[in-house]
Amino acid sequence: MAGPRVLAANVMRVVPRIGAHSHVMTASATASLLRLGAQAGSRLSLTRAPSHCLRVTSYSSSAGGAASSPPPPSTPNSSRPATIEVNGKTYTTDEWYNVPQTVLALTGRKLHLQKDHPVAITRQIIESKFPTATYKRYNEFDPVVSTIQNFDSLGFPPDHVGRARSDTYYINETTLLRTHTSAHQADTFRASASGGYLISADVYRRDEVDRSHYPVFHQMEGARVWDRTKVPNGDVVAAIYADLAKLPTHDVKVEDPNPPHHPERNPLQSEHHSPEEAEAVAAHLKRSLELMVVEIFTRAKQAAARQDPDYVDEPLRVRWVEAYFPFTSPSWELEVYYQGDWLEVLGCGVCKQELFINADQPQQLGWAFGIGLERIAMLLFQIPDIRLFWSKDERFLSQFTAVQDDLDKLKRFVPFSKYPACWKDVSFWLRSTSAAGGNTAVANVHDFHENDLMEVVRDVAGDVVEDVQLKDQFTHPKTGRKSMCYRINYRSLEKTLTNEEANDFHERVRQGLVEKLGVELR
Repeated sequence: MAGPRVLAANVMRVVPRIGAHSHVMTASATASLLRLGAQAGSRLSLTRAPSHCLRVTSYSSSAGGAASSPPPPSTPNSSRPATIEVNGKTYTTDEWYNVPQTVLALTGRKLHLQKDHPVAITRQIIESKFPTATYKRYNEFDPVVSTIQNFDSLGFPPDHVGRARSDTYYINETTLLRTHTSAHQADTFRASASGGYLISADVYRRDEVDRSHYPVFHQMEGARVWDRTKVPNGDVVAAIYADLAKLPTHDVKVEDPNPPHHPERNPLQSEHHSPEEAEAVAAHLKRSLELMVVEIFTRAKQAAARQDPDYVDEPLRVRWVEAYFPFTSPSWELEVYYQGDWLEVLGCGVCKQELFINADQPQQLGWAFGIGLERIAMLLFQIPDIRLFWSKDERFLSQFTAVQDDLDKLKRFVPFSKYPACWKDVSFWLRSTSAAGGNTAVANVHDFHENDLMEVVRDVAGDVVEDVQLKDQFTHPKTGRKSMCYRINYRSLEKTLTNEEANDFHERVRQGLVEKLGVELR
């Protein structure tokens, strides 16, 4: 399962974007750093403000159904290359192609494998709690996958929002940049090369622009399976509990008030699993993930104590919360009480048996989880802006030197600068030919989607943009046309932007919106 937006965070998008993006989800609103990872909430409707510069120092059906493809774009992409290259492999594009060069340029970075990078350190900490004798590591799967791998093998319905071009980067109608690590789940189950696995990888999604969202991020998912035909005497329940008895214990307080399964809230897969089997799988799952979370947060507390002489430790608490994910049942989210707030850390559950059946392993059963690496790294290192992970600035990277060789050297990130922000507004009318623009008689396949605007901004200004927010929207009472106003906050991580530099970026963004989205500037 992949990370929190499939089963994971960013928990697993293997379960429609269970938490994974590097979004950090909080159980209650607080001012803690982790709120930076929370999904963006509703936007305030404000009147248009003048530009200001702050000066301070294949859609295919699942389960064998007939293919069902929505119409491709109605107008050709004149700037589309005939072929592209990703990690040394060449792919042919078609009218579905929507991957900007800025995203293609990141496909070879693989931060989870970069020595002493915070994402790689986080991966190493998580992996340390899953012994290699049982859990095989897969850290170098190629990011280009088929729609079958990314959607169909997991049972995504033909009309699932995750398949939309507004959400996903397509190379052609049947090929894309994976949106979650679960794109490799069916193949890994089918290979059945070990009793468990861990997959870490870069994943790609079109999304909003802010300090906790980025078009490329990293997920880890893991699974543990048992084969009914290979356990002693065919007693899979006894085998699972025997493996559970071999796991270490911990002394952290765990709240788990709900029953192991519930017919309505968290159903048992009664056609495939007995109550005893599901409860055994769940018990092994929960102990395994509790141990992982205790390791993460213990190291976070140790790093805080090393750097802050006034740090006040508090007992770690974790709790299990019933959840719904399409590809596990029963399902749970694991939350941790840390720095005064309950934080959602990951999503997990008993694997839907259809996943094993479709992978030609009907005799197996097991559990899976997913987690977003950036969101955990932001917590561990107190990194306030997801753009920093992609920085090549030695002032950032040098702070983590040699940590992978000695995890006891892990320490919090020390900000080296805070350059001033420079925000500017852009207002425009949507095309009247689109449903979003007011023409509800005929929907247009190029209807306005906010992610399209975000892509234009990213393509022009890249990491110079800190966030983009909708400030106001207005529908003309007579014409029905819709006007929108967005505020773009320009803030470089590496230098102070002049007003002239910000103006240049902003004018190019304005023109890009006209050329690519057909809006009418106000």
